[in-house]
Amino acid sequence: MIDALFGSKTRVKLLHLFLNHPGQSFYVREITRIIDEQINSVRRELANMLEVGVITSDSADNKLYYQVNQRYDYYTALRAIFANEPINSTKPALTSDEAVSEQYTTTIAAIPALRLAVLSGVLVKGSTSDVDILLVGSLPAAKVKAAVALIEKNEGRELNYSVMPYEDFYYRLSVRDKFITEILASKHNVAIDKDNVLSQK
Repeated sequence: MIDALFGSKTRVKLLHLFLNHPGQSFYVREITRIIDEQINSVRRELANMLEVGVITSDSADNKLYYQVNQRYDYYTALRAIFANEPINSTKPALTSDEAVSEQYTTTIAAIPALRLAVLSGVLVKGSTSDVDILLVGSLPAAKVKAAVALIEKNEGRELNYSVMPYEDFYYRLSVRDKFITEILASKHNVAIDKDNVLSQK
């Protein structure tokens, strides 16, 4: 039984709820009504799931809300189990950061006027950055969204990405802006650098 595999019936119900509603938040009493379990049991399992990182929490209107952590290492595998979402079997096995960069460069390069693209976060093993993709240039929003959506589909999760004009990026790089510095200080891959601005650093 899957209950035995994952520890408890309550935990299984919680995983099923969260993994079938990525991006949606629930508060405790709402959760107890939906999964029909005792509130103490729900609170105990929520605490356990928070500790391992499979869910996140945030407070609003004096309530604590919970949702699945799409940046969790085993998010895609859990979605395959609890949300019946097949793992993309056509996705090539990636054995290095360079392979990750190579896989997505073609998709990103299709964005007109793109001058710089940096991959980090969940797209680069060992990265601690909160930003997964940094795109620099005067870029059409629709093209950016389309490219990111393709990568998100392949990854099976939402990505955090940032877009900024080249002049803004270059200035923030030159003054060692915290946002830029944190991305570049973490493990990352420079997918595109048409002006060789990062190779000079």
